[in-house]
Amino acid sequence: MEISCPLFDISEKIPEKYTCDGKDVNPPLEIKDIPQNTKSLALIVDDPDAPSGTFTHWVVYNIPPKGRIEEDSKPGVQGINDFHKNIYQGPCPPSGDHRYYFKLYALDDMLNLKGGEQREKVISEMQEHIIESCNTMGRYSKKAYRR
Repeated sequence: MEISCPLFDISEKIPEKYTCDGKDVNPPLEIKDIPQNTKSLALIVDDPDAPSGTFTHWVVYNIPPKGRIEEDSKPGVQGINDFHKNIYQGPCPPSGDHRYYFKLYALDDMLNLKGGEQREKVISEMQEHIIESCNTMGRYSKKAYRR
């Protein structure tokens, strides 16, 4: 399985539109080679370079196993991010250049969770159901910190 964004290659800059400096909407994502027995997908977007440790920007699960997540969409049930909201909130690093991982999981079942679950709860619930996983990564630094 493979996840990518048609707007940036792995390790490249995430376009401003998808950050706090822009419209702060999720970028479109393309998914290839989804395992045949996949019943749902889960996606976690996080920043491991945050000063306080890994910072979660988006948690979404029970995504239909299709080949695309559309821009500015709610593709499944949304969990709570570290901004304490159940929406996508894009890159917004306090300083410096940060990496943002888009981690995708193919699951053999739907997760029996309500909306608004924390990342840890979603990860715990999906552990026994992961068929395959993959990720892509983009980078971003806020305008005020660019050189």
